[in-house]
Amino acid sequence: MGDGAALVERIAERRAGVGDPRALVGELRRTLVLVPFDRGGLWTAEFGGVRWVCGFTDEAALARFAEERVVVEGAGAASRSWEYAVFRGARLLDEVIPAMGIPAGVAVNVADPDGSMLFPPVVGIVPDAVAVDADVPSGGQQR
Repeated sequence: MGDGAALVERIAERRAGVGDPRALVGELRRTLVLVPFDRGGLWTAEFGGVRWVCGFTDEAALARFAEERVVVEGAGAASRSWEYAVFRGARLLDEVIPAMGIPAGVAVNVADPDGSMLFPPVVGIVPDAVAVDADVPSGGQQR
């Protein structure tokens, strides 16, 4: 339990329009996720007003991301050493995301166009206290 292969399978199901979204979140929570370091912190990206922690299901997925960074950053990035931390998905969602203090979610396998998945900061994924839709009448649980 907790290997990235099961999460990859759940992501494929959801991208195909089948599978249970709650099972997908549950699988992320059980999975060990590799998160590269960037300038002394975890690798994140800003998109759509959300800060995304970039996580990977295995070293091969992280290597594909590193290859894409060479395209973006140039040849100097090819010799870059990629250090990373390993987090249980539950720790990312329950501890790391809330500690960021801004709307944040987890982006899994971002270099895999057909296998990536975003886990946004909404009720049912992150703690209600940091979910952007926690107080929205049609966006999850009522307060």
